[in-house]
Amino acid sequence: MREAEIVRCTAETQIRLRLCLDGDGSFHGTSGIGFFDHMLTLLAVHGGFTIELDAKGDLNVDNHHTVEDIGIVLGEALTKALGDKKGIRRYGCFFCPMDEALSRIVIDLSGRPYLVYDVNIPVERIGSFETEMTREFFMALAVHGAMNLHVACLYGINGHHIVESLFKGLGHALAEAVSFRGGDGVLSSKGVL
Repeated sequence: MREAEIVRCTAETQIRLRLCLDGDGSFHGTSGIGFFDHMLTLLAVHGGFTIELDAKGDLNVDNHHTVEDIGIVLGEALTKALGDKKGIRRYGCFFCPMDEALSRIVIDLSGRPYLVYDVNIPVERIGSFETEMTREFFMALAVHGAMNLHVACLYGINGHHIVESLFKGLGHALAEAVSFRGGDGVLSSKGVL
């Protein structure tokens, strides 16, 4: 089983996250932000991962520290669970429609973090979730998951649909990237990732 548990405690958040890449497609726990929990559920379901989360953050201030720190620990858990990355496909790509919205997620688990984020969300909030935090989550995940991550919404009108297509697409693209292609080496001319 490729899994990892990460604990991160700061003056702003206390987070424990367990990730199993070969899971049952379930999310357990809460971030304290209803819509974000819905997105983490979609990520787990569409990626086939098991994610367990225990998070307490300064939500009386705003969503920033909680959402960003969950992205950090998820990225760290992914890195730890993948280990030396031998035998994985490395790359993943998915186009995800959600009603009128269409998103494209492309991943390279290269070890070189980079985020390209081309998304316009036309509302400031979805429930209590501050939509500008979507980018911060993807940035934290890309950096701490050591991945090259390209996230784009090609078109869309409804903010909920746009963000939902991003998280579903992330699940599918990540599932492809972490899947096994065969062989015991890494997919790199350098011999390491």
